[in-house]
Amino acid sequence: MSTVLVVDDDPDIRTLIAWDLSQAGHEVHTACDGEEAVEAILRVRPDVVLLDWMMPKLNGLEVCRLVRSARDGVGIPVIFVTAKTQRADLIDGFMAGADDYLTKPFTAEQLTERVRRVLEAV
Repeated sequence: MSTVLVVDDDPDIRTLIAWDLSQAGHEVHTACDGEEAVEAILRVRPDVVLLDWMMPKLNGLEVCRLVRSARDGVGIPVIFVTAKTQRADLIDGFMAGADDYLTKPFTAEQLTERVRRVLEAV
């Protein structure tokens, strides 16, 4: 069983993603903003982070860059799960260090497949 950290400031989306992933057999932790995400990454040591882009305190790009710059966070896969759909956003996400990029809305199958694929690649 893998450990997944879901970071989103929308409680409904956090709950939906957490439910989908727990149904797929993952242990799921959640965070509601960028600062809480950084604390949770250090505390939980997740196998993968699902990260919203637009959040208070620290946005997803900032969190992703922090994860990539931290010695202990270099190998943690990061998947952006975001409403930002522009090509420039996708490029910015990958340049920040994301391993994958999933746009909202999405299906449970898309979500679980993306998580499965990044975990297999580790």
